Amino acid sequence: MIRKKAGLCLISALTIFMLAGPAGVSFAATNLKLNPSLDYTSDSNDGPLITGKGLSDGSVRKGTPAYIIFYHRECYNSKRQARRTVELYEKYKGKVDFIIVDLDTELPKVQEGLRHRFYKNYIPHVTVIDTGGEVVYDRSGEVGTDVISVILDRAI
Repeated sequence: MIRKKAGLCLISALTIFMLAGPAGVSFAATNLKLNPSLDYTSDSNDGPLITGKGLSDGSVRKGTPAYIIFYHRECYNSKRQARRTVELYEKYKGKVDFIIVDLDTELPKVQEGLRHRFYKNYIPHVTVIDTGGEVVYDRSGEVGTDVISVILDRAI
């Protein structure tokens, strides 16, 4: 009987680990902030557009919507979309996974996979994935927070 209970505990622990992930592993960026040095009138390289924790994360999980932005640092359209992204993060943090793909850096393997799957070589590019893993928005160019808010509200 003790072996059976120990076996069930081990199976339960493994199930929780697989669903929740190992301690300390995140799936999306957090604490997103806009780079205060951005020049919105120029294609100057002002450094990373968005800062935060977990910026190299990029796993898309079923059950949680994901907002993915692909950008280059030397693009005023990307700078404006980055500002909208941080506004959306403030509104949806904890409900939506935010994945930030800075195309001017060496990408981790998981983000490289996202780049190959969604990025169409035009910036900025935004992809939204719903809780079932379906792509519900996937376009290049600037998009307003009002438009994305409607999409994210449906995706939650």
